[in-house]
Amino acid sequence: MQTNFTAEQLADPHVATSEKILRKCVHCGFCTATCPTYVTLGNELDSPRGRIYLIKDMLENGRPADEQVVTHIDRCLSCLSCMTTCPSGVDYMHLVDHARAHIENTYRRPFWNRVARNVLAAVLPYPGRFRLALRAAALGRPFAGLFKRVKGLEPFAAMLDLAPRHVPKPSPSARPGTHEATGEKRGRVAILSGCAQPVLKPEINEATIRLLTRLGVDVVAPVGEVCCGSLVHHMGREEQALEAARRNVDVWLREIDNGGLDAIIITASGCGTTIKDYGFMLRLDPAYAEKAARVSALAKDITEYLATLDLPQQEMKRVTVTYHSACSMQHGQKITMLPKTLLKNAGFTVRDPAEGHLCCGSAGTYNILQPEISEKLKVRKVKNLEATKPDVIATGNIGCITQIATGTEVPILHTIELLDWAYGGEKPAILA
Repeated sequence: MQTNFTAEQLADPHVATSEKILRKCVHCGFCTATCPTYVTLGNELDSPRGRIYLIKDMLENGRPADEQVVTHIDRCLSCLSCMTTCPSGVDYMHLVDHARAHIENTYRRPFWNRVARNVLAAVLPYPGRFRLALRAAALGRPFAGLFKRVKGLEPFAAMLDLAPRHVPKPSPSARPGTHEATGEKRGRVAILSGCAQPVLKPEINEATIRLLTRLGVDVVAPVGEVCCGSLVHHMGREEQALEAARRNVDVWLREIDNGGLDAIIITASGCGTTIKDYGFMLRLDPAYAEKAARVSALAKDITEYLATLDLPQQEMKRVTVTYHSACSMQHGQKITMLPKTLLKNAGFTVRDPAEGHLCCGSAGTYNILQPEISEKLKVRKVKNLEATKPDVIATGNIGCITQIATGTEVPILHTIELLDWAYGGEKPAILA
């Protein structure tokens, strides 16, 4: 793609990076076939190629974002399916991240949209606030129908619909400390506690810690860890995201220096995609560029780490698992076969759903801020999952678990919960 940026514009390193990305696009349109919003809406501007044109025009002309740009960029899930499909290697992820930051800095959103986004940014990254908000949801739930009928209040209705009726008690797994290996020690890792996951489903990290310690791995939950920054990063709040990244880099480097780490284990693939990108996000910060790159190199999805431990083959179980590959896992981190191989070796019959490349509609806060499109994608995803006749659905991301569970009666678990059971842990309560 030909670009026409001035030398003055290219002096901005963010613009220079986006210009290089734009030049790689050859207008081939392969991305449209795998883009969930284009497949759903049929609008060229709701395809990666269409959004690239909008971003190019906005950045080249050095103008503030307008309503058209914001509408179509907001509808992007950042599922990154387009990057898997693109034959030219267009780095759409970093391009749309730059566009979102530009929107945040130059566009004034409608009042209720600003309120919804501010609430999400002030609550979701903080487990204590998030837990309190979920408990308070019981008071707001009777008004959900009203919110759905008032323009601008739909995100608040979506929040209430997604809020669980029961909030688990705080888990010891989220407290700072070291969970020591049993038997012969094989390694030492840090685990990301996360922000939403320990509130919604503490069983995930509990299962991770149980399995790893049984396998001889010390698991450290470091003091001072915060949200990975993904939620605000995808809302264009770049400074807030970078501050979270810096804090986590400091926390994990302290653990590396004080005892060594074989890996930083992440059990939410959305967080994993962001943490593996810390090196890029902080590349312009002279105090953190090198440190962030070290942290990104150590970040591993739990399935990546387990694959290095040579787990033994287990006897076959009479349990059929349909594996839902989260977008942040298959497109963001390029992890496709590992989770399924681990499940098969653990004795499960594993099935793939049709259209496995398409997003379920969760995408961080997307199912709150774009509830109509999200609902259509969820219905499509659930239909494909249920068509495989599974006993249980497995996935590697808390957002997908929350989203899909609202549309099906089939139990849905994190992959690690099934692996923990297969290698000596208790059967997950939802299956019992």
